[in-house]
Amino acid sequence: MSTVPTIALNNGVSIPQLGFGVYQVPPEDTKEATLTAFEVGYRHIDTAEMYRNERGVGEALRESGLDRSEVFVTSKLNNGFHAHDDAIAAFEESLEVLGFDYLDLFLIHWPLPGIDIDFVETWKALEEVYRDGRAKAIGVSNFQANHIRRLVQETDVVPAVNQIEVHPYLTNDDVRAVNAEHGIATEAWSPIAQGLVLDDPVITGIAKAHGKTPAQVVLRWHVQRGDIVFPKSVTRSRVEENFDLFDFELSDSDLGLITALDKGQRTGPNPDEFNWIP
Repeated sequence: MSTVPTIALNNGVSIPQLGFGVYQVPPEDTKEATLTAFEVGYRHIDTAEMYRNERGVGEALRESGLDRSEVFVTSKLNNGFHAHDDAIAAFEESLEVLGFDYLDLFLIHWPLPGIDIDFVETWKALEEVYRDGRAKAIGVSNFQANHIRRLVQETDVVPAVNQIEVHPYLTNDDVRAVNAEHGIATEAWSPIAQGLVLDDPVITGIAKAHGKTPAQVVLRWHVQRGDIVFPKSVTRSRVEENFDLFDFELSDSDLGLITALDKGQRTGPNPDEFNWIP
């Protein structure tokens, strides 16, 4: 079994660099999908209140025979609960649904710049659950450079993580640079651009040269750039393929060719415009 490297967050908490994402996994399938991931060797699971599948993650962990301390679990605040007291209550609801005493990482899912609740207020609620130990680390998701700077300037706890869309067609290096400037780890969601990059001739050529699949090459690109990544699949063969990243290395030339594919193409919403409340 491959050994997944860990990254030390800015508060000393260690996070596996490769995880398993359950975005768009139906709630009724989440337990089995997560159990499969555990069998393959994943020890980092990324879920969210809005995915409505936290319960399946908790059930899978209890059935797996693994100790809670062996698995790093992230969840995220639902967009409808940005007010201070609502955020606290939503965090507690996540713990109850998961069946956990604590979360390893809890994130603000979106900054929602157009709503009438400032994300700084929301962040201060997360600081409280961090200080009382029920969240071992706290962070944000989809925050742009200006959002990060405001949090750093106006609050006490620097986010441990910023989870943003990153893939070869959207390298998002400006936000990654601001994250790095403040010691914030970058997590990459949509790491293969929902499959859009897998037919790119640059990537397929590099994959052929290494005897690997295009998905493995792209995920390896993420890993070598230092980002945390959590691909999602409910197909066991692909879950295994996505885990098999640590027996080869891309050259500096390979990395540069892939990075040069950037075209600023998003697969998801623009965080500067997205204000959806479920």
